[in-house]
Amino acid sequence: MTDLPNAASVAIVREGKVLLIKRAYAPYQNLWTLPGGRLEPGETIEQCAIREISEEVGLTIRNPRLVMEQELGREGTYRLAVFVTRDFSGQLRASDEVADHKWMDPTALIALRTTSRLDDVLARAFAVLAQN
Repeated sequence: MTDLPNAASVAIVREGKVLLIKRAYAPYQNLWTLPGGRLEPGETIEQCAIREISEEVGLTIRNPRLVMEQELGREGTYRLAVFVTRDFSGQLRASDEVADHKWMDPTALIALRTTSRLDDVLARAFAVLAQN
């Protein structure tokens, strides 16, 4: 268990919709969630978020804003830092870790099998965006 985040995910928002991915592999295989992944040695958590988004969906994000941190896995195996941004560029290209992807209205999440409490995470992310 760690106090510092060792994984990051990012809510990428475009025109009121958020980019969700369906994980191709464990953990969370076949569940819809935010793109992201694990921290690599020598990275800051922001660098992790930027790299993971580039690797998983081919987008370049800028100015990720911290939304929250949450513990995941057994006995808090992961401490996930969740970021949000509207500032991104590039063509969406899903990696082999991504079974599917879609831009979703957060109010339509009920139709999907998602990771735990994704609706709460997205509510917080949109609240952070609304602050400026």
